Amino acid sequence: MIKENYRFTALPNGIRIITEYLPHVSSFSLGFWFNTGSKNENKKNNGISHFTEHMLFKGTSKRSSKKISDDVEKLGGYLNAFTSKEHTCYYGRGVGEHLPKVFDVLSDMIQNPLFRASDIKKESGVIIDEFYDIEDSPEELIFERFETNIFNPNSLYYPIIGTEKNIKSFGQKDFLNYTEKHYTTNNLIVSATGNINHDIIVELVNNKITGLKKGRIRNRKDVVTMGAENIFIKKDIQQTHVVIGKKTFGFKNQDRLKVNLLSNIIGEGSSSRLFNLLREKNGLTYQVNTFLNSFENYSSFGVYFSTGGEAKKAEELVFNEFNKILKNGITKKEFDRSKEYMKGNLIMHLESTTNRMIRMSQSMFYFNKIRKIQDSVDNINAISLSEINEIAKSLLDIDSFSKVVISATE
Repeated sequence: MIKENYRFTALPNGIRIITEYLPHVSSFSLGFWFNTGSKNENKKNNGISHFTEHMLFKGTSKRSSKKISDDVEKLGGYLNAFTSKEHTCYYGRGVGEHLPKVFDVLSDMIQNPLFRASDIKKESGVIIDEFYDIEDSPEELIFERFETNIFNPNSLYYPIIGTEKNIKSFGQKDFLNYTEKHYTTNNLIVSATGNINHDIIVELVNNKITGLKKGRIRNRKDVVTMGAENIFIKKDIQQTHVVIGKKTFGFKNQDRLKVNLLSNIIGEGSSSRLFNLLREKNGLTYQVNTFLNSFENYSSFGVYFSTGGEAKKAEELVFNEFNKILKNGITKKEFDRSKEYMKGNLIMHLESTTNRMIRMSQSMFYFNKIRKIQDSVDNINAISLSEINEIAKSLLDIDSFSKVVISATE
C-alpha cells in the first residue's frame, strides 16, 4: 500500500489549499494554479493567457523582474510557470525552511503585476520569437495544428501561443481585464508537496493573498466538435512528419484509462507494436510513438512519426496494425506488460515533488478531490483484457482518423 498524507482546506473566499507532506525529502514544490488557459479565450484575445504568464515575471509594485528571481535564487530556489489549454500555474521550488519567502514572491506576482507598456512591448518580441520557434520546429508545430484541426469549433482548438496579430496588439487594459476576470480567489488552488506544514500554508494564504477578488464561477462552454479534415503543410525540411489521430475521451470519462492502456500497447516504449514494426522490422523511422493528450472532456489520441523515407508505406503499416488489432485483439502477454509499464511509470513519475504537486492540482480541478495514487494503481489493475479489445473497436476505426503532414513535398 502506498503511503499518502494529503490535507485540504477550502477558505470562505473560494481559495482551495491542498498539500502532501513527504517526510523523506528536504525540499518543497509550491504551485499557484488558476483555472484558466487558452480554452477560456476567443478569437480576439487568443494568446493572452500565455502572455499574462510572461508578464507576471516582469515586475510588481514591490519587486523588479530581477528582484523576483533574486529573492528566490539567492536561497537556492527556483521559479517557473506554464500555461496549458485549461490552466495557468506559477510555481517555485526550494528547501523547506524557505517556503515562506518563495510564497511571498509568488503571492506578490499574482496580486501586484504592473503590466507596464514598455514591458509589454519588449515581451511581445520575446513571445513572437517563441511563436516562430514553434513554426520552425515541425515536431511542435504538427501537434498544435493537429489539435486545432480535431477540436474545432470547441475552444480547445485555440493554440496556447496565440496568433502573431494578437501578440502584437495586446495592451495594459487587456491584461488588467483578463486578470480581473480570471485571477480570482474562487479560481485559485494553492498546492504544495514535500517538507511542508499544511497549517502554515493556510496561514500564509490568509495573510498574503488579500488583493484578489472573489469573482464568480465561470463554466467553460464545451461545444460538441465535428469531423476533422486532412491537412498538408509545406516546409523546407529534410524529413516528413506525420500525425494520424482523432479526439477521444477526456479525464472525466472512465474509459480514458482504457484508451491510455491501449495506446501504451500500440506505441509507447521500445517493446510496443509500432516501434518494432516501423523502426526495428522495416527501418522506416527513428521516432514513432502514440500519444494521449488529455483535457477535462476530450483527449487527442494518435500516432506520430517522422521519416526521411517512405511516409506512405509507414502510414499503411500503421493502419494495417490497427486492422490486426481489430481482427485478432490484444494478447494477454502485451496486455500484462502494458499494465506493469503504466504502473511503473506512474510511481517513478511521482518521485518528483513537482510532479506530485501537478498531479494533486489537476485532480482537484478535474474531479474536485485528490485522487490517491493507490486508487490510480487499483484502477489500472481493474481493467480487463476484454474491455481493452472492446474499446479498440471504436478507437481504431480507420475512417474516424484524420492526419496532418509536414513535408517539403506532397
